[in-house]
Amino acid sequence: MWRIGLTGGIGSGKSTVLARLALRGAGVVDADAISRAVTAVGGVAIEPLRVAFGSEFIDPHGALDRVRMRALVFGSPVARRRLESIIHPLVGRATQAEVDSFIREGRPCLVFDIPLLVESGRWRHQLDRVLVIDCSEATQIERVQARDGRSEAEIRAILDAQASRALRLRAADLVICNDALGLHALHQQVDAVAARFGL
Repeated sequence: MWRIGLTGGIGSGKSTVLARLALRGAGVVDADAISRAVTAVGGVAIEPLRVAFGSEFIDPHGALDRVRMRALVFGSPVARRRLESIIHPLVGRATQAEVDSFIREGRPCLVFDIPLLVESGRWRHQLDRVLVIDCSEATQIERVQARDGRSEAEIRAILDAQASRALRLRAADLVICNDALGLHALHQQVDAVAARFGL
């Protein structure tokens, strides 16, 4: 079973590529969704977080107060390490449970959707290949403005917080250039990649 890490900057078209790979039969493991689930209402991380940080970091509905936690860990490396020591093992177990399920189904390929694959440094050793969806910064800005209505300044702040395009490309084993492609042409490129991994 191939284990492919999929990443790309905001507005690169990663979600479209992921949907196409899933349609081709890949098992999709969404690291962000798993992380959100463990810190949602009833999530397995809530009580350990309450014990470690206090009830003020749990919102009135019983989920992690992400805004408050983000503000805390932004200014405190100690708090960030404590948060990660709780979240990462729980996300790891939930991820492995999904992987085991796909193995039982006999999927030929797993695609791990990891927006911060390059930034985190935690994932590379768990993957057989890294697939990067690449496009120019101008294309990213144009797409995100059309999709979300954000200002160029907001989008540039997000881009500045992500790994640079050059860093992502250096980490890539495979690249799909999604700059001036229509949907049909993008699907053709994705299908060509998928075929390499038995999809």
